[in-house]
Amino acid sequence: MNAVPSYLLRCLSCGTKNRIPVEKMREKAKCGKCGSPINTLDLLTGETIAVGDNDFTEKVVNSPLPVLLDCWAPWCGPCKMVGPIMEDLASEWKGRAKVCKLNVDENPRVANQFQIRSIPTLLIFDNGKLRETLVGALPKQQISHAMAPYI
Repeated sequence: MNAVPSYLLRCLSCGTKNRIPVEKMREKAKCGKCGSPINTLDLLTGETIAVGDNDFTEKVVNSPLPVLLDCWAPWCGPCKMVGPIMEDLASEWKGRAKVCKLNVDENPRVANQFQIRSIPTLLIFDNGKLRETLVGALPKQQISHAMAPYI
């Protein structure tokens, strides 16, 4: 018996993980438990997503997928080293997790909320809650290992 390829999306209302078949990714979905609508568009993003103070809640906290948030600044050398890793991970985790980027110079509200004092800082969110904080220019393997329990 061949399994149909699918993705798991968390319902924002009740927290239940719902299996979405690949062929239904562009259609409207609803939670199998509570019937709330589920946004399947997050499954289609294989690139890093810019996040700011005004859309942080929408893109990170209300994400049906786990989120890796890269807090960076354009003048930061180590941040420039981590940037290509974030792009690779966004592509690899398409449909399983979102990779977002927050420019701390342009978005002080979120940076202060999570007490970002060193950059790069990577924040892992799952079910709308901060689960882990990673500080420094870490290798791809270490980032993947930290994110593995949430994917």
